[in-house]
Amino acid sequence: MAYDVAMFIDVIPNRASPPAVLLREAWREGKKIRKRTLANLSALSAEQIDALRCILRGETLVRARDHLEIERSWPHGHVAAVLGTLRRLGLDTVLASRPSPERTLVVAMIVARIIAPASKLATARGLDAETTGSTLGQELGLQDVDAESLYAALDWLEGRQAHIEKKLGHRHLADGTLLLYDVTSSYFEGHQSSLGQLGHNRDGTGWLPQIVIGLLCTSEGCPVAVEVFPGNTSDPKTLRAAVTKARERFGLTRVVLVGDRGLITDARITQDLRGADHPAGLEWIT
Repeated sequence: MAYDVAMFIDVIPNRASPPAVLLREAWREGKKIRKRTLANLSALSAEQIDALRCILRGETLVRARDHLEIERSWPHGHVAAVLGTLRRLGLDTVLASRPSPERTLVVAMIVARIIAPASKLATARGLDAETTGSTLGQELGLQDVDAESLYAALDWLEGRQAHIEKKLGHRHLADGTLLLYDVTSSYFEGHQSSLGQLGHNRDGTGWLPQIVIGLLCTSEGCPVAVEVFPGNTSDPKTLRAAVTKARERFGLTRVVLVGDRGLITDARITQDLRGADHPAGLEWIT
């Protein structure tokens, strides 16, 4: 009874002469193994014989382990998710309608802030092609990135703040809408900014300079404007800036401002919401 035939390469010693390399097949008949020579491969080179062995074993002609070396592997999924969402929202075109190196760096900082919050120095290292830990820099075409270039991009972004907020306002706001406004603070490290002042501390960090941040949102909680004030500014005094943005930057004539009682005080209602500088059409909920 014959069984499946197996084909293989057999090397036969040949005393003083080079060994004979034979292509053979073998099969079993009962308890005996039969062999038959199909070809003499002795004239082939060692590389050709090795390639035939690979074929007979079902391997590819080029073995991956011989020709492929993995030097590093970069995570990509989280980058694709965040960067793809940012582009679908059109945030890159809100920053600037035309591509530029500064816009690319700002987009990179936004994505990096979400997937791996860190200092500007650490963010630069994460974007540089030589020290990156993800595909973010590669996806954005960034090569040599340093902290100074990120700070320069932030200066560029600050210069475009009014333009960006105006775009967001036109996209998300309309007359008769609700505007949510609130204030927070964050402690400040450094000595070069006049905004860092002592004030009511919310961070529990002790007697440190701070900055005050006012955030203006739609009724759904989508941020449309932000303002930074000196750390010794009381919350109610920031209200005028929010009212001015609603009127002048967003062009709203009818709006309802929503804030907590400590923010929209009687004095602010009298001076900022009912004052001569602000005509009718501005209401409030506190």
